[in-house]
Amino acid sequence: MKLPSEKPATTPDLSGLSAAELLSVVAGLQQQLAAKDAVVQQRDQYIQILEELLRLKNIQKFAASSEKSAHQIHLFDEPELEAEIDLLRDQLPEDVVEADAPKPARKCRQRGFSDTLLRERIELTLSDEEKAGASKVFFTKVKEELQFIPAQLKVLEYWQEKAVFEQEGDERIIAAQRPVHPLGKCIATTSLLSYIITSKYADGLPLYRLEQMLRRLGHEVSRTNMAQWIIRLDEVFKPLINLMREVQNSSDYLQADETRIQVLKEDGKTAQSDKWMWVTRGGPPDHPSVLFDYDPSRAGSVAVRLLDDFTGILQADGYSGYGQVCTANGLTRIGCWDHARRKFVEASKAAQAKGKSKKAVVSKADMALSHISKLYAIERQIKDLSVTERYRIRQELSLPTLAVFKTWLENNVNKVMKGSLTRKAMEYTLNQWPYLIGYCERGDLHISNVLAENAIRPFALGRKAWLFADTPQGARASATCYSLIETAKANDLEPSAYIQYVLERIAQADTLEKLEQLLPWNTELERTSKKVAQLD
Repeated sequence: MKLPSEKPATTPDLSGLSAAELLSVVAGLQQQLAAKDAVVQQRDQYIQILEELLRLKNIQKFAASSEKSAHQIHLFDEPELEAEIDLLRDQLPEDVVEADAPKPARKCRQRGFSDTLLRERIELTLSDEEKAGASKVFFTKVKEELQFIPAQLKVLEYWQEKAVFEQEGDERIIAAQRPVHPLGKCIATTSLLSYIITSKYADGLPLYRLEQMLRRLGHEVSRTNMAQWIIRLDEVFKPLINLMREVQNSSDYLQADETRIQVLKEDGKTAQSDKWMWVTRGGPPDHPSVLFDYDPSRAGSVAVRLLDDFTGILQADGYSGYGQVCTANGLTRIGCWDHARRKFVEASKAAQAKGKSKKAVVSKADMALSHISKLYAIERQIKDLSVTERYRIRQELSLPTLAVFKTWLENNVNKVMKGSLTRKAMEYTLNQWPYLIGYCERGDLHISNVLAENAIRPFALGRKAWLFADTPQGARASATCYSLIETAKANDLEPSAYIQYVLERIAQADTLEKLEQLLPWNTELERTSKKVAQLD
């Protein structure tokens, strides 16, 4: 039914046109149709990209976070790869000593409990009537049980002895020396401070939960007091952190990464805006350190400040902010295959969620993942070899594999729709290619930034519990605590034992020599690797 205001469609009268004019009209109409087809095709591609992004967001929100691909095809067999690596090892020159290779770490299986645990003997005895007339009585151990002793709070009362001396009618008093506390006047012992720091930054417990736990143990310690203690300790720990930074920057290989943190009261920024926690991981091989640093900015100037005197190899993702420090310090930059692979994983998952068909459809993202999987398989096979052997095998196997993958990327990148996740992943990989192949230049370099990512993961998990930092001072104090804990773990030290070790001694560390003794690789604490070995 037509509305009154509508006019009937009119058909143009073409009867009076010549053949040439008719051809011209047809050509014009064809151009209009072609233009409309291009617009429709562009709209369809835009819809496909939006649908792909929507599938990815649903997967990220509701699906498992594993990066494994269910339909990923395999372009190789690992047993064949292992045989190829064994053949290369047989061709190793005689001047390379095989003993230089570290022995593979023996996998320990726990049998019983550690000998370091406190033990109590409980004897199950027979009654006098039951053992009357026995020729011999003896005990045999029939079982072991693990008992938990609940934590408890104890008050330490310090009574200071004083002596009074009388000299010429005057009195002189001498008092026993009081123990030095890192915070001066403070009601918390170093053991309680260590417990608070470890619980929040190693175990991810927010301070309000610690407040409740301490209340159940018999005394309430407010979260405000605990936060103030942590902030005050930042100044106490700062000389040790600065020394760790000097040792770290004296090495020739570092990994760097950064992640978001919400700080509510940062001058010039809203509470919802992004601030950043930077992390660098590296140092001499026997002196590893993991250092966190808070900065409200993600600018390249932050990396310049942190890596002020570093002149080696820097491994990071594709973030352009690291370019400034690489140029300023003349650093060699290498890339991270984990970041490149993750983009293909996201593209693969989004593509797989397209239909409900049980038949696996191999996408170009799956093909790329198979190429990348071979690179990682090579790394798994050579991880326990010496630096010399790893370098040689990378030259023999990894570089040809990389060349094949690059050729495949260049041949297929233009066959994928622009703006799609797969196209972005391929373009990212090609743009980062000079950096991504850098790990093959030395045997001690890593294929990815995994060590820095593993170090930053406890921070990301803890952030889900305590959500934000109230002030910049709190964020910097958190960075210091994370630095101490993750550096202790990197040196096979139990974090709480190392934190308490430092707290008990740092107030008296008034010289560089005394401060150096507090570095984790200089302590006399037992390594956790030795404790694990005792369980075997």
